[in-house]
Amino acid sequence: MISMLQAAAAQPQGTGWTFWVMIGAMILIMWLFMWRPESKRRKQMQEFLANLKKGDKVITAGGIHAVVKEVKETTLLIEVDSNVTLRIEKNMVVADPSAQQTEEKK
Repeated sequence: MISMLQAAAAQPQGTGWTFWVMIGAMILIMWLFMWRPESKRRKQMQEFLANLKKGDKVITAGGIHAVVKEVKETTLLIEVDSNVTLRIEKNMVVADPSAQQTEEKK
């Protein structure tokens, strides 16, 4: 009886397919919870930057709240206060304050 149990334990089990199932499940979970939402957020940000126009309110990466005065291909001229304007790179705009207010109300 003992020799039969030892012989059964010594034989390798065919668990190769379960390894691949687990790897596939981990990749699927990472895609659902990390990559997919990030790509959606990136697309929304690209749309927002492409649709910027004069008069839009924005928040820069440095936390400056401003109003867009001029839009060029890669830069923006923003007005921070009366007679205080800054030229910044378009990709330094990180948010739309009106979108943040609607998210806070939800």
